[in-house]
Amino acid sequence: MTYDRELADRVRAALSAEPGVTEKAMFGGLAFLVDGSLAVAASGKGGLMVRCDPARADELTAADGVARMVMRGKEMDGWLRVTDDVVDDEDALRRWVAVGRDVARQKDPLAPHRSHARGGPLRGGRSITSP
Repeated sequence: MTYDRELADRVRAALSAEPGVTEKAMFGGLAFLVDGSLAVAASGKGGLMVRCDPARADELTAADGVARMVMRGKEMDGWLRVTDDVVDDEDALRRWVAVGRDVARQKDPLAPHRSHARGGPLRGGRSITSP
C-alpha cells in the first residue's frame, strides 16, 4: 500500500513554517524529519506514524484511534500509530504533528538511535523549508 498523498500534503503544510524539515521515503510511506530526526510519517499502512516521548505513551494512547506502533510483532517505544479518521480533522492533525515535531527537536541530532545500522542520524531527503 502506498501512503496517502493528501495526508502527506497536509503534514507538509503543517510543518511548512518549521526550520530544518526534510522529507524522506521510508517504511512504505513519507517521513518528515526535523533537524535530521524522524518526527512523523504518512504511513504506507494508512494514518500517521508519530514519534512521542515514551513516558507519555499511556496518556496519548488513551485517545480513540491512537495505539502504540507495532513492527514485526513488537511494540515500538516512542512511536504511535494514529488512524486516518483521527487526523481527518485539521486541528487534530496539527496537534499530532506537533507531538512528533517537539520530540524530534528534543533529541540530540548527533546521538545515534539504536535502530540506525551505521550509528548516525538520518540524512538525506529534501528540504521543505527555505534555508
